[in-house]
Amino acid sequence: MTPGRDTLTADLQPHGMPPGDVLPPDRQPVIIAARRTAVRRANGALKELRAHQLLAPVLVNLLADTHLSAEEVTDVVIGNAVGGGGNVARLALLEAGLPVGVPGLTVDRQCGSGLDAIVLAARLVAAGGNPVYLAGGVESISTAPLRANRNDDGEPDFFARAQFVPHSFGDPDMGVAAENVAARFTVSRERQDASALRSHQRALAAAKAGFFAGEITTLETSAGPISADDGPRPGLSAAVLKRFPPAFVPGGTVTAGNSCFDADAASAVVVTSLQRARELGATDGLLVLATDTAGVDPGLLGIGAAVAAERLLQARGLSAASVDLVEFNEAFASQTLACLDQLGIDPDRVNLDGGALALGHAYGASGAVLVTRLLAQARRAGNPGSLALALISIAGGMGTAALLRYELLAGDHKAH
Repeated sequence: MTPGRDTLTADLQPHGMPPGDVLPPDRQPVIIAARRTAVRRANGALKELRAHQLLAPVLVNLLADTHLSAEEVTDVVIGNAVGGGGNVARLALLEAGLPVGVPGLTVDRQCGSGLDAIVLAARLVAAGGNPVYLAGGVESISTAPLRANRNDDGEPDFFARAQFVPHSFGDPDMGVAAENVAARFTVSRERQDASALRSHQRALAAAKAGFFAGEITTLETSAGPISADDGPRPGLSAAVLKRFPPAFVPGGTVTAGNSCFDADAASAVVVTSLQRARELGATDGLLVLATDTAGVDPGLLGIGAAVAAERLLQARGLSAASVDLVEFNEAFASQTLACLDQLGIDPDRVNLDGGALALGHAYGASGAVLVTRLLAQARRAGNPGSLALALISIAGGMGTAALLRYELLAGDHKAH
């Protein structure tokens, strides 16, 4: 694999600055608030809400959480993968009641869109000016438009998913690519099933403990308010998982049980400079230390996150063992385990409250959900200076990683 490079590390590390340092306060990006909706199965409880209607209440909650006036928002940067176009960021911010003077930008890096929207906002903060961004992602798979190419006779030729890469690369479906990764990196069916079970058990335990309550924005629907995830399965067991047949390749190891399900959700964060965060009275946050996006073989797209993370950590002179919190988007157990194996990260340390195998994968929103979960976990642990890593592999053969650090922002106004 010969990966490309799209990185924030150099931007956040001026010449001569040691890896542990940060940018000047007016240019150091920091995430001071994060919200998400419940993640619900596609064509389920949220099927009546379009993408902008999922996202707008999240934006409203973020303003309230940070005591920001809508006029203070510089821009709204939102990831989306299967929507109908028309700039859902702009549509959602106006739906949320932000003034017409606030612009919006929609990002499409498929599964990575939500995380890459946050990365873009961080880069814009690093450029200077003490801006304030609302950034994240949204996906309403339930209301995604029907898509079609135009045949020579003008008639529509409908397709289920967009083309990710030229056909000369094979353009494999996600499940087939997950099987490719399982085979190439020797990830057994037993490990995949165990990973799925762990994800469900952790998500159920986290929900019972109330760990999700503070981050979820309630959505109003005709059937009533929606404020809880519906994916984690209390009755799931190793025996049940063992009964699932291969879903994508005859004789394969990837099943519906150790793969994620499609979901509807929105998630967003407030990204601003360290200086502006303190002016706003923020007491803590996640400093964005470095990011990296890599390109890899589209046939092994699930390994993209590992390539991006490995480069990112090496550039900062860090080992995976030095990272305290890790959130990986579990689209498939096979690619999750392969990436963690490559990075030398014990899967038991990852997705402490469960991941997409239990909660579901809302494409464009999933990367932002990772960051939302990391902020909640960092606050719960309460360890200033702890490092966090968000990882997502992306359709078409890519991966994005973001290195964050939890800090208390009040007091002497010095980062750890």
